Amino acid sequence: MSTASLFKWRHFLPEIILLNVRWYCRYALSYRDLEEMMQERGVEVDYSTLNRWVLKYSPGMDKRIRSHLKLTNDSWRVDETYLKVRGLWKYLYRAVDSEGNTLDFMLSAKRDGKAAARFFRKVLKGQHTQAPRVITVDKNAAYPVAIDALKADETIEKETELRQDKYLNNIIEQDHRHIKRIVKPMMGFKTSNTARRTLSGIEAMNMMRKGQVKEIDQGNSVSQVRFIEAIFGIAA
Repeated sequence: MSTASLFKWRHFLPEIILLNVRWYCRYALSYRDLEEMMQERGVEVDYSTLNRWVLKYSPGMDKRIRSHLKLTNDSWRVDETYLKVRGLWKYLYRAVDSEGNTLDFMLSAKRDGKAAARFFRKVLKGQHTQAPRVITVDKNAAYPVAIDALKADETIEKETELRQDKYLNNIIEQDHRHIKRIVKPMMGFKTSNTARRTLSGIEAMNMMRKGQVKEIDQGNSVSQVRFIEAIFGIAA
C-alpha cells in the first residue's frame, strides 16, 4: 500500500502519527499520557484517535520490519506469559534464541499441545528464524505433545532436542518483563483483536530496541525513528 493511501483522510502528518505509535509501543504510557504529551507540544489529539492509530499502524510496523531482521540462531527458548483480555487471562506464547533475540509471539485462548504446535509452526515461517537444534521449555506437559506432532508430520527434524528445564529459560522470562512493563498501563485489552494488533507493535519495537534490525544500532533511538519513517515510505 502506498504512503498516500495508507495515511489518506488522516488530519495529522504521518510523522506525528508514527511518533505516537512508536512511543506507545516502546514506553510504559497510557493513551491519556500521550494526549497530554502532545498537548505540551501544541498538538491537540484525542486519546481515542491515538488508540485508532495504534491499532491501524502497529501490525504494519511489525510486518514491515520482518525482512530487515538479523538471522537468529538455532537454540530456542520458549515460554508463555499471561495477559488479560476482557477480564479473562489469555496466554501469550513467546520465543527467543539463546542470545535473547525475539523469534516470534502468539496470543492464544488455550494453553495446550495444539496451541503450542501452532506457535512453533508460526515461528518456523519467520524470515529471520532457522530450524531449531534444541528447544528449551519449562515443565508444561503440552510441549512434548506439540513436538511429537511436529516430528510426526516432519515439520521439524526428528533430531531436534526438547529440553525441559525452567532454569535455562531465565532469558525469556526476563524478556517477558519488558513486554509486561509496557502493557501494564493499558490495564487489559477489550478484545483479542485489539490485543494482537497492539502486541504486534510492542514486539516490533522490542526487537528494534534489542538491535535485531540490520539498519539500526542497538540503543540508537534516532536511527529507529528514521528507519520506521523509511519503511512507511516517508521521505526524510
